Amino acid sequence: MRILKAVMLPHWIIEKKRDGLELTGDEIVFFISRFTAGEIPDSQMAALAMAVYFCGMNEAELAALTSAMLNSGEVLDFSAIGRPVVDKHSTGGIGDKVSLVLAPLVACCGAAVPMLSGRGLGITGGTLDKLESIPGFRTDLAVDELFSVVETCGCAISGQTASIVPADRKLYALRDLTGTVPSIPLITASIMSKKLAESPDGLVLDVKTGRGAFMKELDSARELARTMVKTGERSGVRTAALLSAMDQPLGTSAGNALEVIEAIALLQAGGPPDTRELVLALGERMLVAAGIERSTESARKVLEGKLSSGGAFECFRQMVELQGGDPRVVDEPARLPQAPVVREIRAEDGGWVGGVDADAVGRVCVMLGGGRKSMGDRIDHSVGVSGLCKVGAKIAAGDVLMLLHASNDSTAEECTGFLKEAVRISADPVPLPALVLESI
Repeated sequence: MRILKAVMLPHWIIEKKRDGLELTGDEIVFFISRFTAGEIPDSQMAALAMAVYFCGMNEAELAALTSAMLNSGEVLDFSAIGRPVVDKHSTGGIGDKVSLVLAPLVACCGAAVPMLSGRGLGITGGTLDKLESIPGFRTDLAVDELFSVVETCGCAISGQTASIVPADRKLYALRDLTGTVPSIPLITASIMSKKLAESPDGLVLDVKTGRGAFMKELDSARELARTMVKTGERSGVRTAALLSAMDQPLGTSAGNALEVIEAIALLQAGGPPDTRELVLALGERMLVAAGIERSTESARKVLEGKLSSGGAFECFRQMVELQGGDPRVVDEPARLPQAPVVREIRAEDGGWVGGVDADAVGRVCVMLGGGRKSMGDRIDHSVGVSGLCKVGAKIAAGDVLMLLHASNDSTAEECTGFLKEAVRISADPVPLPALVLESI
């Protein structure tokens, strides 16, 4: 089926993709631009999204879709700052507070990190929600404010403005309602259009797989990572990806304020070893992608030095203050919201921790009020779990497996059983699982 360039009708384009044929760049630009302008109704966009879900897209189609979405709004330019621009994106997981540490750490190594992040929906927490547990912290920076913060301290973490990739804002909401979220072409175009809107020199992707990840199967995660890397490289951006495990929560805490506390500990050269390792693995690739370091080995030494010296910690404090947050929280994390009920979850049997179900922990955080069931829900920043045991640890009967932070006793009681069931105890020693599975 060949559609004349001079005459394009939305239903012709839908039919063409439905039949498994390749769409031209002009057809994709026409459809996305008219949808963004409100001239193509949601019903026809949903039909095209479903056709893409079943028939897929080749590299040329995907590049055209990403470009059309990118150019539906404002493209940022940070070149006047005089630093190489680099960013990171995570597909999301339980206890993933990496961005809070990574942005200031990479910034204090000489990069500009204008990180546009999102909120949590479902069981995975959102970076913006974590930061909003800091009193006064603003995640709604206008473009000029975002530029000013990055120019001053090297990094900012804020939400996507209405002027940046408006096509994605409309399409994402529609995909969530029509069962087309798990489409690799649509996921890739959504993520990459937003990241490319920052005009980065380099981009590093953390694609998670496992029980607590969006992509639960390794093969699907690998395909998504490769597709996004190809799309970034095709757009002229140095792009790399890591596949990281998300069967157990990352670090030892899950919940907004609790994760900020853990991030502050990491910025002071402490914190859980697994979260620190992932921060360094992503950070070293960001410095290489930005052209600041030539090898991951030299980049790691620089990053470790900035953690040890307190440079990253000071950069985080400055970013918090510039974005309206109370900087005293950085030195005194006890100023963060605290749940009134804290309950110990203890082991009934001794042995070795054989598994901690990230999916179950994430669902408990939502039950506690720390996550959203729909986008408009208010969240409780104080609740969650801390002190999480890790796979491979040896425990005795009666040892504390984790601490439950709840708003009231009845909710705490309801969640206690779920958390006990989330931890599997083995009678035999269990090896430490791999965290970084592959590099692409």
